[in-house]
Amino acid sequence: MLKKTFETFLQTLGRAPVGFIVSLGYFSQFVAKSVYNCFMPPFYFKLFGKQFLNIGFYSLPVVGLTTLFAGMVIAIQTYSGISEYGAESVVASVVLISVTRELAPVLSALMVAGRIGAAMAAEIGTMRVTEQIDALVTLSANPFRYLIAPRIWAAIIVMPLLVLFGDIIGIFGGYLVGVYKLDFNPANYINNTMNNMEAVGIIMGVVKAAVFGFIIAVMGCYHGYRSKGGAQGVGEATTNAVVTSSILILVFNYLITELFFAR
Repeated sequence: MLKKTFETFLQTLGRAPVGFIVSLGYFSQFVAKSVYNCFMPPFYFKLFGKQFLNIGFYSLPVVGLTTLFAGMVIAIQTYSGISEYGAESVVASVVLISVTRELAPVLSALMVAGRIGAAMAAEIGTMRVTEQIDALVTLSANPFRYLIAPRIWAAIIVMPLLVLFGDIIGIFGGYLVGVYKLDFNPANYINNTMNNMEAVGIIMGVVKAAVFGFIIAVMGCYHGYRSKGGAQGVGEATTNAVVTSSILILVFNYLITELFFAR
């Protein structure tokens, strides 16, 4: 009896790490296949264009609103914190640095992950549970090249464009608050912004955006591709895609920042 209880305890104790290692192996294999097939013909440009439009154009409103209000909030918070020291001129540079290096890439990626990552997981998951992916294999169509590669390429290319758009809107939000609420001189605000603009901040934001786009597409496709169990499985895949994408975005945000500013 004692031996059986001890064996059950060991099985329970080892189930979690073994399951994690197995899942990590499946995920690594999936990423390797996805990256490999991104560079192998045939290339489905029509599907790429559809995903480009879906990820990029239809995400502009949510990215624009998010970065606009983020820039406005940063301007108010910065002013309230440093106004007593007579350093209002710093507001423009703080908004610029905050938006281009952190807020635009991270907030845009989180918004796109919630919108596009979930949609990818739901679409591919539905295809998986209804055996449409198996039908593609039967028709000699590689599902990685047909379904996953166009989404990865579209996300990698579109996200930097969305972040550049978010940079402009976020800085404009700070300008609106600075000029029309805090009574800054418009010319001085613009000059402070231009004088403090650095290429490293823009480049870092673009690099982050490309990495985040890859993460969003891969996690959405992976959880959808591995889904099972009907509608409930598709729902779980959608949730897992958004959660894991968001966590990895925050993790890689730190890692990329550390890479750029490591001393």
